[in-house]
Amino acid sequence: MIKEQYNHVPFNPAKSPVFYGWFVVLWGTLGIIMSVPGQTMGVSTFTDHLIDALRFDRNELSTAYLMGTIASSFLLTRAGKLYDKIGARWLGTMVTIALGFVLIYLSQVDRISFSFAEALGLDTIQFYVSFIFVTLGFFMLRFTGQGVLTMLSRNMMMKWFNRKRGFANGISSVFVSMGFAISPLVFDFLIESYSWRWAWILLALVAGFGFSVVALIFFRDNPEDCGLEQDGDSHEQVEEQERVLHRAEKQYTLKEAQRSLPFWVMVVALSMQALYITGFTFNLVSIFESANMDKTVALAVFVPTSAISVFISLAGGWLSDHIKMKYLLLVFLFGQIVSLVSLSFLSPGLPYAFMIIGNGIVGGLFSVLSTVVWPRFYGRKHLGAISGFAMSSLVFFSAMGPLLFSFSFTELGSYAWAAYACLAIVGVNFIAAFKADNPQEKLAR
Repeated sequence: MIKEQYNHVPFNPAKSPVFYGWFVVLWGTLGIIMSVPGQTMGVSTFTDHLIDALRFDRNELSTAYLMGTIASSFLLTRAGKLYDKIGARWLGTMVTIALGFVLIYLSQVDRISFSFAEALGLDTIQFYVSFIFVTLGFFMLRFTGQGVLTMLSRNMMMKWFNRKRGFANGISSVFVSMGFAISPLVFDFLIESYSWRWAWILLALVAGFGFSVVALIFFRDNPEDCGLEQDGDSHEQVEEQERVLHRAEKQYTLKEAQRSLPFWVMVVALSMQALYITGFTFNLVSIFESANMDKTVALAVFVPTSAISVFISLAGGWLSDHIKMKYLLLVFLFGQIVSLVSLSFLSPGLPYAFMIIGNGIVGGLFSVLSTVVWPRFYGRKHLGAISGFAMSSLVFFSAMGPLLFSFSFTELGSYAWAAYACLAIVGVNFIAAFKADNPQEKLAR
């Protein structure tokens, strides 16, 4: 297989003085951070500039974002299956190069669309031409950044660990939380210093073309392909660990996983969080302005949230190696409920503080659930297809967030209505989560 070739070029991971899985955690963490330009919190800092450049209103841009994101979601299951075939190294190299070109395209999307319409005499339908071009840009951005790069980076890390999977994910989550928290401020600094166009171009050079070199040289897919075992164990230790509950007894296919209740409870939980957080961050400044808080407060909200997320992710990562995942899922869903209720009554004071606490809990556990659950519940053999489907659902629902929140505000007069709708679904899922046990436990009895 392609992913098993050239693992010793330009160096042999088996000869590393430290178990190479820990380096994989480093590169995978950086991969997730490099996906930020494709995440909604990365796009949100460019939203108002795109609205002005394209002469759109907020609902029109939200609709383009929705359509582009939904379109990308339909390809992620296929991307997951491709990951199973060629591995993180080769897919990571290709997708980061593509991400670089996408960011450059978006930096010029208004000029491209206006020039295209002028050249073909389509000035009378300029809006539709611009809508198509920016939707195409959002489609490519969400597919490469939020979708494929995030998925393969997480999967790569989790394949290198079993007993220490939660601990490794906890370490990664700390730096991912910090990276995501400061990214809106960094992007805003780049925009204010160099313009929104050059900000995207600079990100293309770093997160796209630059990181593709890192992926090509350092990414590796399975420890076994490099002559190593999960957690850096010896073959004897692996045989001993076969009796440990965390080692998957059965390698589920995607269709088999879809027939289990825990799969759908997890998918719905993660998807609803994606819907909420994209709707929240895409309309971030407007949400806070409607609550009589300014842009500085809005952009800074991720910093205290990140501080809580760091602690929760470390604790959650460690606990995931020792307790049932459904308990962490219940805490995650409780955090969602706190966030949504706080958003419904957002104002300076307690609602603002509780929203930070709720977002911190959810942000800290999101990576644990979206990363650790799939290999532990369903095995590693079809991890790309299973996580690809989950990511597809996550991206699909994330597409609904910006328009749902925008519509709630412009048509119903408040963002609270969007929060109420989310709260109803999360509440039902919270009840279902009590039955979301690891299907491997039945096989181990």
